Amino acid sequence: MRGLLITVAVCATVVTGLLAGCSGRDAVAQGGTFEFVSPGGKTDIFYDPPADRGRPGPLAGPDLMDPSRTLSLDDFGGQVVVVNVWGQWCGPCRAEVSQLQQVYEATRGLGVSFLGIDVRDTRQAAQDFVTDRHVTFPSIFDPAMRTLIAFGGKYPTTVIPSTLVLDRQHRVAAVFLRELLAEDLLPVIDRVAAETGQPEAGHTPPGPQ
Repeated sequence: MRGLLITVAVCATVVTGLLAGCSGRDAVAQGGTFEFVSPGGKTDIFYDPPADRGRPGPLAGPDLMDPSRTLSLDDFGGQVVVVNVWGQWCGPCRAEVSQLQQVYEATRGLGVSFLGIDVRDTRQAAQDFVTDRHVTFPSIFDPAMRTLIAFGGKYPTTVIPSTLVLDRQHRVAAVFLRELLAEDLLPVIDRVAAETGQPEAGHTPPGPQ
């Protein structure tokens, strides 16, 4: 089911499907210049026009598959970045990962990168999940959710999975507080990727694990 995108002057919201995680009350989060609001329990939130979008706070942490390496949002300069919060223990996360991998493979040529944040997990269990499901985009290992909290302040960390789409300037263009299908995510990425042309020259995003 493809979500209906409704754009208004500053921000539009639309509800599609059921909330596949565990959500709390309406939330406001501060991180950088980004302010997140989910009025009335909306699960799909879009921020337009681009000039009115906010930037999240710093996002960095240890690579799930290589503890000696640090991953950072700064690694993806000029890229549209899809940030997915997940855990291998989470049923909806397990269901959507093949959909995310499909979209990742379909959009890499557009200058789009994916970055997971693995939460409330053990490293070995999460690594086994990534290997078994043939996931090739990188993830930050964040069992205590410290990275996520720093990223979004009061961002609703009880909602797993959740996904943010950042534009090429790493401003928040969309937030999904639910499990996604490829057909939900792909048109949003296509639209955001087309806003500012090609990625910065010379940039090479982190490769498959």
